[in-house]
Amino acid sequence: MALTIYGVTVLVFMMGMYALERRDDRYIAAFALGCALSSSYGFLSGAWPFGVVEAVWCAIAARRYVLTRRRPRSASD
Repeated sequence: MALTIYGVTVLVFMMGMYALERRDDRYIAAFALGCALSSSYGFLSGAWPFGVVEAVWCAIAARRYVLTRRRPRSASD
């Protein structure tokens, strides 16, 4: 039961951060963290394909965060 609660919690967190990504770069980093946590849930629950896919999404989101941090900010940001 605890693993199920963990899984639901991290998936809700991940999706919430995904929905907020356009508001600030830090939400992209939080989304990457959510992907890493949901990847751990996948591996812990025995659903390793889910864990692998979420690990890939974590890497993609982390790269997006790094690239957005390097981008110069405009006056409208």
